[in-house]
Amino acid sequence: MKRALAAVAATVAGLAVLLGYKSGSVRRTTVGLSPQSGSPALPGGSAAPAPGAAPAPAPGAAPAPTPAPAGGGGGPPASPATAAPTAGATVLTGTDVPNQYGDVQVRVTVQGGKIVDVTPLQMPVDRSRSAYISQVAGPLLREEVLQVQSANIDIISGATYTSESYAQSVQAALDQARQ
Repeated sequence: MKRALAAVAATVAGLAVLLGYKSGSVRRTTVGLSPQSGSPALPGGSAAPAPGAAPAPAPGAAPAPTPAPAGGGGGPPASPATAAPTAGATVLTGTDVPNQYGDVQVRVTVQGGKIVDVTPLQMPVDRSRSAYISQVAGPLLREEVLQVQSANIDIISGATYTSESYAQSVQAALDQARQ
């Protein structure tokens, strides 16, 4: 009995270590479909609202951007309210990075050597699925850039092309600051 309990405890500990292990510089966050409900699943296991419905913001978070109407060109989804840059802040605009689902372009605000804000200027919104992915992935990508303070961000599974284009646009903006 004691050996069985020890084996179970060791298995659980080993599993926890394996699940917590992060290899390389790329982690993946999943934005996909929940197998039970058929509704999109958000990181952390919570189900997202149906496409077209605005997801509820996380406690203490700014509301998520809302996409442009379907067929509404390549303009950006509405961005969350951001504070105006204060004196001494540098606002840098990244290049427009196209991918097969639409263009991605961001504006990065740097103050005191730190990235203090990232605003999407363009995100894929031409198709309803692209608009939904942009709505969900945009705030996650913004938070990732603010957390890591670089363009070396995690790729969001289900939004791979958008994630890669977002990172390239952020890097182009940061490269301007170095020139």
